[in-house]
Amino acid sequence: MPYKPILRCLLWLLLLNCFFVTANAQYFDITGHKKKVNIPFRMVRNLAIIQLKINNKGPFNFIMDTGAGLMIITDPTLIDSVNIPNKRILKITGCGTGRDFDAYVTSVLDIQIPGLTSYNVEAAILKEDHFGLSNYVGMPIQGLLGYDFFCNLAVKVDFSDSTITCYRPKDDRLFKKGEKIPISIENHKPYLLAKVHLPDGSVKESKMVIDLGAGHPMSLDKLADEHQLRWNYIMANLGMGFNGPISGYLSRINEIDIGKYDIKNLISSFPEGDSVKMLMDAKRDGNLGIDLLKRFTVVFDYPGNAIYLKPGETLKDPFEHDMSGLEYYATGDDFKRVIISRVEPGSAGDAIGLEKDDEILSINLKPIAKMSLEEVDDLFKSRNDRSLLLEVYHDKHYDNVILTLKRRI
Repeated sequence: MPYKPILRCLLWLLLLNCFFVTANAQYFDITGHKKKVNIPFRMVRNLAIIQLKINNKGPFNFIMDTGAGLMIITDPTLIDSVNIPNKRILKITGCGTGRDFDAYVTSVLDIQIPGLTSYNVEAAILKEDHFGLSNYVGMPIQGLLGYDFFCNLAVKVDFSDSTITCYRPKDDRLFKKGEKIPISIENHKPYLLAKVHLPDGSVKESKMVIDLGAGHPMSLDKLADEHQLRWNYIMANLGMGFNGPISGYLSRINEIDIGKYDIKNLISSFPEGDSVKMLMDAKRDGNLGIDLLKRFTVVFDYPGNAIYLKPGETLKDPFEHDMSGLEYYATGDDFKRVIISRVEPGSAGDAIGLEKDDEILSINLKPIAKMSLEEVDDLFKSRNDRSLLLEVYHDKHYDNVILTLKRRI
């Protein structure tokens, strides 16, 4: 199956809860009388990934995603490997351009995360892997864990030490050092109100989804006119909806105010036209993604209709975007090959003739097989006018090229 890029707006499109109703509440709870449970996670390409087992099989890698309405299994091979005998078909319609497609809804699964017990948790299994998450991340990814994980517990996500801590919500000690921000839970997703300072100088109170599954800092769904962005924007492929690519713009927002925190000069996505219509399930204005959230320690308290924010050391770090114009994915044994999937017209990569399906073999003489995709990402957004030596396989030839990074927004 050809790779389909999933970038900044990774999975704010998960509207499956609109199509799925269960007779029993689906949730997790702390096993026994423990006061808290610590769960390690990995941050890979701005995604928080934990390991879990399903029906005593695994471990499997799942992305934590507060934008997902229920548990999603994106790897269809799990249908047989975890022994799911009872399933029914679910028709899914989502944003993007393309066709609808089918998924299975499972019977109740035993989701095994050390220290937690799952209750009545069912999942949707995609009949085809429409997202290519494993290729995007550079490691096997089997699915997404959403509302079911967060709905019954207070969940602290500490990005400084890559630890998720689950508490019972009545444990008040958890919240003493955080700024309390009221939220609402609608259609199984958390929303908050923030003030957004647009590039044209206007200020708008905006209803935002808090979305751990989105890799970007933020997105705004409603933009009356791209001229509001002035000259500082680029056209972009923002990611994949259930039905296909989501097109739009990338630009910078002057400021967003969340509680007492004023976060300045951050990058935002602006999905375009019909691509975003299916996202308006709760009259939202946009979402806040992990590239902003990771600058805090965040406590999600769904039962108390609040989140708590404690600033981290990176809060004031500048927001940077890719300066190469290249989109790429990992493939091959152990995901050690990197293939270009798209070259942004007018970008640094376009200027030196790189094309879709070219393979990157090394950067500054370091073999790509010895680098993670995150290392590649960091190099490509490291410094304006920085020159990098790339070895590429292009048009059936091995070439050495100099890529000079250019800040585009």
